[in-house]
Amino acid sequence: MNDRTERPQPAPDDGVAGEGQEGTTGPAQSQLWVIVPAFNEAARISATLHALAAQTDHDFTLLVVDNGSSDTTAGAVRAFAAGAPFPVHVLVEPEKGVGCAVDTGFRHAIAAGARLLARTDADCLPRPGWVAAARAGLESGAGMVCGRITARHDEHGPAGRAFFAGLVALAAAFGRIRPAHRGDGYLAPYRMHAGNNMAITAGLYQACGGMPRRPSPTDRLFLNRVRATTAAIAHRRDMIVENSTRRIRAYGVVRTAKWYLDRGSGPLTPDPR
Repeated sequence: MNDRTERPQPAPDDGVAGEGQEGTTGPAQSQLWVIVPAFNEAARISATLHALAAQTDHDFTLLVVDNGSSDTTAGAVRAFAAGAPFPVHVLVEPEKGVGCAVDTGFRHAIAAGARLLARTDADCLPRPGWVAAARAGLESGAGMVCGRITARHDEHGPAGRAFFAGLVALAAAFGRIRPAHRGDGYLAPYRMHAGNNMAITAGLYQACGGMPRRPSPTDRLFLNRVRATTAAIAHRRDMIVENSTRRIRAYGVVRTAKWYLDRGSGPLTPDPR
């Protein structure tokens, strides 16, 4: 079911473009778009943008969806765009929630001609082969490709990174045995994926109903929508994103574990900033 009814319309794309491009009025865009939702990420998004600039595959268009930031997130993206090796666009989505920002960004990219869509987050660092791995997976026949996440090295030492890896493994195991993920209506077995490290075809995104328009967490519901639509889901270990571990500091160990086990954030905000 698609829940896009009666929602506010996003502000128009501001047409910021990378070097040698002219925004939405310039040359044809790449068929692969990378969508990055962002909210008050001025302190972190530059590292994400430079990680994208370091990709081995630059044949993509970057769309940053600013989810109503009150800081200089959009300004940081515009500054980066002046020398970017690919077209860069900024789109404002005033409706709050990471699901709203992602869904608006994906549908905007599809309307602009995108055939392949990849997503990461504004506090994450895709490894240099990330775009190439996502493209290879989708062009090999998968409708959706999920990658591997690891903790950022600049946020925690070995103990924190090991704890993060343990949480991911525990959440993945819990997801496989959870009754809600094992119904007869699914065409593929459950395997946890991170929303900040995934790629999907435009056709499948539209067919499954898209990202639920709500605050985080959205990943499990979206994955189940995909699983109910197709069995063509691939997992690539060479599609790697370094994930922020700031939720551990904001929530503490126990609440973070509950979050990854799909128990929500309790009395805390879903946004750990």
